[in-house]
Amino acid sequence: MIRLENVVRTYVRHGQTVTALHCKHLKIEMGEYVAVIGPSGSGKTTLLSLLGGMLSPTAGQIYLDDCSLYEQSVAVRSAIRLSRMGFVFQTFNLIPYLTALQNVQVPLSLKGDARDVQDSVATSMLCRFGLGDRLNHKPSELSVGQQQRVALARTLVNGPQIILADEPTGNLDPASREVVLKAFDDCHSEGRTILMVTHDLAAAAHAGRRLVLREGSISEQSDVISEAA
Repeated sequence: MIRLENVVRTYVRHGQTVTALHCKHLKIEMGEYVAVIGPSGSGKTTLLSLLGGMLSPTAGQIYLDDCSLYEQSVAVRSAIRLSRMGFVFQTFNLIPYLTALQNVQVPLSLKGDARDVQDSVATSMLCRFGLGDRLNHKPSELSVGQQQRVALARTLVNGPQIILADEPTGNLDPASREVVLKAFDDCHSEGRTILMVTHDLAAAAHAGRRLVLREGSISEQSDVISEAA
């Protein structure tokens, strides 16, 4: 279970304090598929960064199961991310000088898997996403949709329990968009937890629960989802 209690994140801009997120209480059960929608600047990426252990709250607590995430050391939070979380970014964050295969091998290498295991598992994952003939291509040699599929393969290669996705379908062609959404549907059916922030209402409809984020405040308003984007 993921739980936020009285979480506030503020920034100082031009001498003024800006509240990016203010969440009194939010609970996400393990195995839920949750979509968060809202306009640009509403705090969606801030929320993901807080949940992923990458951005400390100004106030409040974030719990993963019964563990207060930000009472842990940076090293422990990094270990939690590696073992339990996967991230999907709109900008892909692929390493430009590595091949598709090498990019997908990165989490396996960090985990300490043997090289032959890395090769086998990463190849299998890329083939799952129709990229078996692109193993040795670098990101610049791949289409936008293919890059997102490599990024998705890298996210899933360690079998993360929790997937945090930031506008995962934002720049994709229809075919690649469907590949990503089917992968999320499959992960949900396997019991994994997905939290996706998106402007894509059709993508949000795949989730079992939808939240609206406006001016840093979260509400459950699935009945008026079309008004929030």
